Amino acid sequence: MADLPGDPPTAVSTPTSNVPVSTTLVVYILFALAAVVALVGHGMLVGAPLLTIIGIVAVIIAYVKRDDARGTWTESHLTWLIRTFWWSFLWNCVGWLVLITLGIILIGFPIAIAIWVITTIWVIYRLVRGYLYFKDSKPIPA
Repeated sequence: MADLPGDPPTAVSTPTSNVPVSTTLVVYILFALAAVVALVGHGMLVGAPLLTIIGIVAVIIAYVKRDDARGTWTESHLTWLIRTFWWSFLWNCVGWLVLITLGIILIGFPIAIAIWVITTIWVIYRLVRGYLYFKDSKPIPA
């Protein structure tokens, strides 16, 4: 049965503007947790900084909820986090490739470690910078 113009709505509606904000906060928390787990486990983010079960769940949530955030300031944050995940994965693969190919002559190990340390610092920077914009309710500048 349809509501008449003067009747109150029959279903309680949730403000859609809060959904992307809370989802984005959850993704930031999950990525930060994934980074902390990797740091505690290895001392650095070796093995794709965010490529843990927690990080994978976070990137899946970011992909699924990015359409809900379309047109809001949180869309830039979800895109930022997705890109952080994939770029860290790429640089992790480069580190492993260097280790495997140049590890035989012993120069690959320090180069791979340098790649992983730089990637670790970069991921932490991206998480902190993104969160600082997020807490101020600002989109991340392009």
